[in-house]
Amino acid sequence: MNTLQELMSLDNRVAIVTGGGGHIGSVFCETLAEMGASVAVLDLSQDKCDQVAERIMTQPGNVAFPLSVDLLNEHQVQTIPKKVLAQLGRIDILVNCAAFVGTSDLTGWAVPFSEQSAETWRMALEVNLTAAFVLIQKCVEPMKKTGNGVIINVGSIYGMVGPDLDFYKGTKMGNPAAYAVSKGGLLQFTKWLSTVLAPEIRVNAVTPGGVWRNQPKSFVEKYRKKTPMQRMATEEDLKGALVYLASDLSAYVTGQNLIVDGGFTS
Repeated sequence: MNTLQELMSLDNRVAIVTGGGGHIGSVFCETLAEMGASVAVLDLSQDKCDQVAERIMTQPGNVAFPLSVDLLNEHQVQTIPKKVLAQLGRIDILVNCAAFVGTSDLTGWAVPFSEQSAETWRMALEVNLTAAFVLIQKCVEPMKKTGNGVIINVGSIYGMVGPDLDFYKGTKMGNPAAYAVSKGGLLQFTKWLSTVLAPEIRVNAVTPGGVWRNQPKSFVEKYRKKTPMQRMATEEDLKGALVYLASDLSAYVTGQNLIVDGGFTS
């Protein structure tokens, strides 16, 4: 029987993390490397990819491959596995962490429903859902060859429940329909894939609650009051869930959504 240390080890495995330059994605990249995996760090910004990869490789023996990718560009998404295989030799773990969250110059996003635009809706679905679909398709065959194939999709509590719009009153924040729908679709896609790709590849999701990022005080207080653990999440709260789902600790787990939300959705 394997020890817990052996079960959680990711030695000699290769992981791809989309959104690897972001708040959660960068922590995921560093966590996978800490457990022994070589990591392909994917993000739109090459600078962010390089920064995360450099941090990872400050530790002796760590391997990271920074790769800039525009998830709105299907051709670029299709070429990811080939580039990772050429650089790192195999693909064991795929973490779909990238999320379209809007930018300051985007119209029709964090606004009342009547003002949300179909164009922005399509962009969100392309990044949050379609890119995952395309990338998973292209990763399936190389992942089957390793015997350790694992896909982890990063969901959202708003892919599970509707928003309380009172949280956002008096702030510039919003809760776009496209974000919720794309994340809800990703969670259902997780279940669908878990039966279709078994037994060679396990497919699960991890769903964070609201992560503290210096949001307005009124928002944080309202969120805290509705959360049994009485606080928002931090990136560190998600590390254990990631390692559990990525490693052999969860060798008999597939089709599940591991919710890390301090009890918010309860």
